[in-house]
Amino acid sequence: MEMKKRYISLFVENRIGVLAKISGLLAGKSYNLDTLTVGETEDPTVSRMTIGLTIDDITYEQVKKQLNRCVVVIKVIDFSEVPIHKKELLFVKVSGCNEKDKSEVFRIARVFSLEIIDYDKNAVLLQSVKTENENNDMIALLNHTFPNRVEVVRGGAVAIDAISTQSY
Repeated sequence: MEMKKRYISLFVENRIGVLAKISGLLAGKSYNLDTLTVGETEDPTVSRMTIGLTIDDITYEQVKKQLNRCVVVIKVIDFSEVPIHKKELLFVKVSGCNEKDKSEVFRIARVFSLEIIDYDKNAVLLQSVKTENENNDMIALLNHTFPNRVEVVRGGAVAIDAISTQSY
């Protein structure tokens, strides 16, 4: 069976234990999550989860059915066949920098449209809000340019269905 990267969004009750219940449900069935993000919506009683999985079609249908049966889940949105906007938050710290290294980090930040959110005489901290692939490319470049001096912290992707027919 062909494994595909999939995204699903859930509206869930915003209360203690819901994240554990959903992640436990998926882990209990041995589904591996690539990413999971959760945050409060415009309604403080509702949270929205975005879950990324690499999964085959049959198993994905099972996941959706199990989530729909879960009492804390208000709504399940399948992002498989619809245009979406999806981004992830990424922080990258480059350490052990001399002046030449810092100049190169600042140049890379300009080229990739990254935000420099902190720096001192030896390190630079970058912030990126881009697609997973764009972030992967940027991390690869930084690891190649500054081997063993790059620290990466990435949040899971958040996604919303597109208004137009274009995805980003």
